[in-house]
Amino acid sequence: MKILNRLFCLMMWVPAHQAAMAAQPFPLAGTWTLVAADRLLPDGARLHDYGDAPSGLMMIDSEGRYTVQIYQQGRPRFASGDKKSGSEQEFRATVEGSSTHFGRLTIDEPSRTLTFVIESAAFSNWEGTRQERRYELKGDELSYRVPARPDGQIPLSVWRRVNQDSALTQ
Repeated sequence: MKILNRLFCLMMWVPAHQAAMAAQPFPLAGTWTLVAADRLLPDGARLHDYGDAPSGLMMIDSEGRYTVQIYQQGRPRFASGDKKSGSEQEFRATVEGSSTHFGRLTIDEPSRTLTFVIESAAFSNWEGTRQERRYELKGDELSYRVPARPDGQIPLSVWRRVNQDSALTQ
């Protein structure tokens, strides 16, 4: 009888546990603001990839869908006022001064790896790709590193979770 009771309890626990796990929101769900978008050089120096005061927003929903926007402040405005008739310099500053993409995000906590499954991106070469990033999460600060470029430089993004309580009082 004890074995039957234990088996019954286990049979009841497994579906309840699975339902509870499925109901848990994605661990990084929320709104994040950009703190830094830098490059780490092989000699240890750190350079600002998007200027001294980049701006950005990352939003992740409870199922791991995400969107990321990073912008360099001070990009030149298009003199014509029409983005379809900009100059070569204006187009170049626009492309080099921004990084945007969206898709799905997965986490492998034991290896401290985020995987961006990119559905669409301003840089079209990224569309349909899976990109892994080593990450650190310390309280409400998330940082992740892109794999090293051929020149040894490592892009680094640092984000701070928006505190919902403080966002409501601002």
